[in-house]
Amino acid sequence: MNRRFSALMFVGLSVLLPFPKVAAAQARYSARQTGDIVQLRDNRTDTTVSVMTSLSNAYEMVVKGQNLIRMTFATVDDFRARPGLNGIPLLAPFANRLDEQAFYANGKKYNFDMELGNVRGTIPIHGYLSSAKDWKLVEAKADGTAAWVTNKLDFYRNPQWMKQFPFAHTLQMTYRLQDGVLEVRTRIENLSVEPMPVAIGFHPYFQLTDSTREDWTLSVGAKTQWLLAQNKIPTGETEPIEKLFPDPHAVPLKDFDLDHVFGDLERDAQGRAVMSVKGKTQQLDVVVGPNYRSIVLYSPNPANARGGGAGGGRGRGGQAPNAAAPAPTPASPSVPLTGTNPNLPNRGFIAFEPMVGITDSMNLAQKGLYKELQSIPPGGTWQESFWLRPRGF
Repeated sequence: MNRRFSALMFVGLSVLLPFPKVAAAQARYSARQTGDIVQLRDNRTDTTVSVMTSLSNAYEMVVKGQNLIRMTFATVDDFRARPGLNGIPLLAPFANRLDEQAFYANGKKYNFDMELGNVRGTIPIHGYLSSAKDWKLVEAKADGTAAWVTNKLDFYRNPQWMKQFPFAHTLQMTYRLQDGVLEVRTRIENLSVEPMPVAIGFHPYFQLTDSTREDWTLSVGAKTQWLLAQNKIPTGETEPIEKLFPDPHAVPLKDFDLDHVFGDLERDAQGRAVMSVKGKTQQLDVVVGPNYRSIVLYSPNPANARGGGAGGGRGRGGQAPNAAAPAPTPASPSVPLTGTNPNLPNRGFIAFEPMVGITDSMNLAQKGLYKELQSIPPGGTWQESFWLRPRGF
């Protein structure tokens, strides 16, 4: 009698309380770490985001087998050896171009030490942190609502970085995958005794896999275009975006050669602005929070690549995203790529670049030509996010 009762109780409890292994298998979100790679997974939307924590760079966002981030490398080890501008690279401590080998902050001029080699060119571009491998993993977790990974970089610990930008600070980045949408959140803490200017940005190259650049349509949530000099530095003048795009929300990409700076973004009730690229059925929305005041669109027209027209592929400071990588030396357990074959015929790309300020914002602010330069008070913090929202996959 007791044995029969025990068996019935066991069956009942098995129905009410699933075994832990079964529950784990049914979990929607996960964060799996292999060496310096963390893969965030949303099973319901079939989305995987791969983050190299030592670079704090998400090099894949794969939805149903299709990677939204353009690849110019064949293996993860290639990317680790020479990341370049692959993935979602951070441009810091300044984004895009400066008009001289110096920047201004708090009314003072700071000249770069060009002999250090981390700042290059007569028109310095993209800062010098996009290939920094000093990020430290803070946490990689998942719960019932999301999966995320957070990394931290102590900028102030590196003398060569501080020599060029002498504002002690830390950077913290969190990639958070929720409901098939990837949030990229950046937090900066100013440890210096003076206000710190914020002029960072990101330079992700996006692609759609259901069509090529010839078939893509853009929607640009901005009202003005900043006019650029021949060296791609804003002149301080703006004009309505309709002068370039008659309909900013239906832009045939094939008709344009883009390396342009936009401001006065169209905001919703939360202060967010949306930029989109749409193919046959696929669409990617890049949503930027209120502290991103500008967006750069970069997509050179292949027809002009040889001629070097405006944005014809030669204006990015020699940091070619498809430069050949040297033979890698694996520094961590190998992780296979999970998305579309990177060797597929080139479909083209569009770079939506979230920018805290316009190109050359620190120096243009000093000249009185830019009024939206942000800064962090001593001991204060700055934080903002942008989101990647795929549709139609």
